[in-house]
Amino acid sequence: MSPLLIVIAIVAVVLLLTGGFFQSLQFLLWVGIVLAIIAVIMFIMRSMSGHKSA
Repeated sequence: MSPLLIVIAIVAVVLLLTGGFFQSLQFLLWVGIVLAIIAVIMFIMRSMSGHKSA
């Protein structure tokens, strides 16, 4: 997997947890959701393209 994809996924999970714990920081929940969606799209595009990098 791409290092960028891994970083985006980790940041998304952290922001989702932070947004869930603190209601006043609810915008982080939305940022986490958007980053998670971007990470999933990147993963799907990478797996569909068939290009496997080391």
